[in-house]
Amino acid sequence: MRKPVHSIEMQPRAVGVRCPKARASLEQAVMRAKAADMAGKDCVKVAVRVRPFNKRERDAGSRCVISMTSNTITIQDPRNGQNPRSFCFDYAYWSHSGFTRDRSGLYVAEEPGGRYADQGSVFQDLGEVILENALQGYNATLLAYGQTGSGKSYSMVGYGANKGLVPTLCDRLFQAIRTNEDSRQCQVFFSMLEIYNEQVADLLSRASRCPGGLRVREEQQRGFYVEGLRTVPCENASQVEQLMEQGTRTRTTAATHMNANSSRSHMLIIVQLKQIFCKESITKQSNIYLVDLAGSERQRASGSEADRLKEGTAINLSLTTLGHVISALADAAVGKKVVHIPYRDSVLTKLLQSALGGNSRTVMIATLSPADICYEESMSTLRYAERAKRIQNRPVVNESPTERLVKELKAENARLMQRLSRLGHEGRRAEDNTMELRRLLTHNELQIRAIQTLWEQHLQEALKDCELQYASITQERRMMQMYPYILNINEDAQLSGVVKHFIQDGDWDIGLADSLTRSISIKGLGIQEQHAVFSNVQRRVSLSPLAGSKVIVNGTIISQKTELQHLDRLILGSNSTYLFIGYPSERGGEDWSRYDYDYFQSELAAAEGIHIPSLCEEPAQGDSMASTGQTDPSLLAVFYDYIKLMPMVSEANQMSQELHKGVEFKLEIKNLALSDSKGHDLEKEIAVRVTSLENKQVWLWSKAKFVNRKFLMEELYQQHIADLKGEGAGGEPLPRDRDPFWDPLEPLLLGTAHLWLQSLAFRIALEEQLEVLGSEGTEEAILQAKLLPCTTNGLPLGEDDILIDPSELLRRRLDFQLVLDQCCGLRWVKQAKNRGVQIGFRMFDSAQPIYTPAVWHNVNPLLDQRVHFTSLYTSQTLLDHLQTSALVLELWGLQEGCRELLSSMEGVRMSPEGCFIIDHAETLETAKTVDSGSELSCSLSALQQDVQELRSSNAALRTENNTLREQLNTARNESGRGPSERRGSSLRPSCDAEFARALKVFYHSMTSVRGQLQRLRRHRPSEDSDMLSLRQFVDEQTGLLRDFSELLEQSVSSLKQDVAAIVRRKRERSGIWP
Repeated sequence: MRKPVHSIEMQPRAVGVRCPKARASLEQAVMRAKAADMAGKDCVKVAVRVRPFNKRERDAGSRCVISMTSNTITIQDPRNGQNPRSFCFDYAYWSHSGFTRDRSGLYVAEEPGGRYADQGSVFQDLGEVILENALQGYNATLLAYGQTGSGKSYSMVGYGANKGLVPTLCDRLFQAIRTNEDSRQCQVFFSMLEIYNEQVADLLSRASRCPGGLRVREEQQRGFYVEGLRTVPCENASQVEQLMEQGTRTRTTAATHMNANSSRSHMLIIVQLKQIFCKESITKQSNIYLVDLAGSERQRASGSEADRLKEGTAINLSLTTLGHVISALADAAVGKKVVHIPYRDSVLTKLLQSALGGNSRTVMIATLSPADICYEESMSTLRYAERAKRIQNRPVVNESPTERLVKELKAENARLMQRLSRLGHEGRRAEDNTMELRRLLTHNELQIRAIQTLWEQHLQEALKDCELQYASITQERRMMQMYPYILNINEDAQLSGVVKHFIQDGDWDIGLADSLTRSISIKGLGIQEQHAVFSNVQRRVSLSPLAGSKVIVNGTIISQKTELQHLDRLILGSNSTYLFIGYPSERGGEDWSRYDYDYFQSELAAAEGIHIPSLCEEPAQGDSMASTGQTDPSLLAVFYDYIKLMPMVSEANQMSQELHKGVEFKLEIKNLALSDSKGHDLEKEIAVRVTSLENKQVWLWSKAKFVNRKFLMEELYQQHIADLKGEGAGGEPLPRDRDPFWDPLEPLLLGTAHLWLQSLAFRIALEEQLEVLGSEGTEEAILQAKLLPCTTNGLPLGEDDILIDPSELLRRRLDFQLVLDQCCGLRWVKQAKNRGVQIGFRMFDSAQPIYTPAVWHNVNPLLDQRVHFTSLYTSQTLLDHLQTSALVLELWGLQEGCRELLSSMEGVRMSPEGCFIIDHAETLETAKTVDSGSELSCSLSALQQDVQELRSSNAALRTENNTLREQLNTARNESGRGPSERRGSSLRPSCDAEFARALKVFYHSMTSVRGQLQRLRRHRPSEDSDMLSLRQFVDEQTGLLRDFSELLEQSVSSLKQDVAAIVRRKRERSGIWP
């Protein structure tokens, strides 16, 4: 369409058209061409669907953060409800609430005309559009996008009576074919493939998977296509359903054998529709792409996500490239200049090139979880869909004169027959011509026969396969009614329940070996050749693990023969999960669907003491979530991250063992027992501790880094397996810098201690022995620290410099020293003598953290670190900070070969005496105020007057204090007089003496408080405590904390009352004393 437009626009410039009529006709032609160009464009239609809460979200009391009005979706940040975000799409489906389940198992709206969108409503809008476009001859694409578990597979495939878009579309397609069979002949071909880690696998292939997967090639006419992909002809919807079951079974088996994560794979179903219109002698061919994309989880940033091997993994390449393609196309649609659209950067985008910006009519359905704990993923999905709706495609009807070709071949054959008959009368002179004509005739007949019989041959082959598959399914259903069996459970609900292993009478070995006559062959990480033995004797089934094998039943590792009960949960090896189904007589009306993948992992986590009640039953004091009875979403996110990573950690440990890497992985909850400078709990995250078993080196990986490395480990492991089978390329060992099991050593944060700063507000020295607590509450060390108020030269202040009211520090200089004397009982160094430590801290608004020099190979190292801080102009902000906050002292662990932490001086201000200046923002603000010119002169004069008044008041107070000291000395000198004289002189006691007595009482009460604190520190559960003992410990700890809080509050309150009384009496007497 564009070439005629360009040629028309250039003609006036080339020949200089001056005739008004000619110019008008040219302009009209240009407008018509542009209108035709715009008419050929078709924007991607985007639908959004909100699913109900799943079981784990209901159990956790999750809140719904998504609302819907018409086609507008509004999402609210659970941590900040002030700024909700709204998005508008072509279709919006509310499937979160307002539904019920009828007798047939179909989910329908509770009330007629309710807002609930069922599967039929979704198909009516989206599926009908896809079907109509395909019947018209257009290519059509349906993309399902969203995080794992958000409802993609339910919308695409469905389950039970709630059929999804794909089976309903196929059913309606064959209905349309039967309706129009008089006017056209239709042929339907079905293909099913999976893309995992940039490798394409044919899910309908009878042969085993080839190494590296199928190749994606390109032709000028066809575009990108998968070479060798099996296309199966179908003549009814039941054949399609059987092929989908076959593909799902292949996908499940391959995921188990290859240790692949199905949530990271893309599934493509390709339905080719060929319509032959006999009267018009035209063939229309449409390709329908039905794409279930991989889970779109975004990794939570933690500040240390950078991974030197991040670019080495291809597991997320397709989804990442798809995002880049969509962004580039969206920018192009709004007129931005786009140099390159990266279709060729991944397998998925190559195959979807026509669907995105090409010859296709495309629909995307984005599925959302409405739970508060999924806010970040849901927001990411909405932004993705927002960009996709701006993409413009250029669909055209795919017509070809196939029937015309057959007619032309037949007509040519008729002409050849006539020529042959004429040549027969001419004798031998035409013998050579006759042979050539017969060769052409034979070639044409073969072409005609191939065109007419290819479809029938393929169809007959497909029918034979369907008959064999039907016989296998019938045999399986018959055995299900006769014997117990184990049923596979997969992270992807669509792949669960696909594989069944029957346990017939007698003993059955289960493991990798399949050569034994009575064996059940399973594959997976950690599965031994002979892993365990099932015994079925007198209708009782038991499981006996063999030596060296790992078997878990209902969350507990077993080492001896165990009798199985109906619906017991089995985990064999690292993560091969199965549900045991007993004899038919044992099966009641239980809902087996509750035993999903999350149930298995939650059961394992509970056995380790990690479950939602343990994380959430003791909310922090003052927590807003506690007052509303709601569970903190961050805690729920940690719990779900934990159970999600558990099987991955188990698999990583197994791969490390088989590859002889000598590395152990262990899950940790980061910041479980740590708090910030205000005493508020830090946000908890999942981390993975990596330990070298040989030299005790330790790394701490974030969740994102571990997940990335896990996929690289899988690639390395698959190469190892291929080498063992003789199928790999062999080659040199992997260099250490490319080994996913290794990383350069970095300093590790071992724990923190809190040194409260309140004493500085009164200019009172403080000396403490601080307990350094690790991330999970373990005692890492004892740190001896001091806070010493001092002069500008670093000399300590005396008792006379103690302040009664902290506000006396305002706008005055404050100097103090932090002294770190010694660190005792370093658990980090006890574990390995070749380690060292450093202490790091950041005081108030310091631009950079300060680190002590590293100390090595000592369990009780002397630190002898003294740092002088000064505030030149103490602000109210600093004063509030001193009274309410603590200095967080971080204990960092060092290992041999690890870099030491250095204090940076960038942005740090120093005083002339060499002190670190804090509160410099207030100092700068004051300088700006002084330099602001005439506009602030009045304010400056007022401030100067206030300062002068304060100085005068201060001088008067000093004079008064001198008088009081003289009177006190006089009273002491007269202590030798008679009782009556002493009684008379004691009528006016010194205020300083009263204040000293009040402080003495306060410090005496603080001794009790310190004792209570020491009892809290020593009060710990025993290592072998069970759940009941732990609950008793929590109750006792709560009581001790309550007593500590009350005792501390009484001491402080008493001191405040005494000081207030002293000040009041002092003011009363000031008018009498000279």
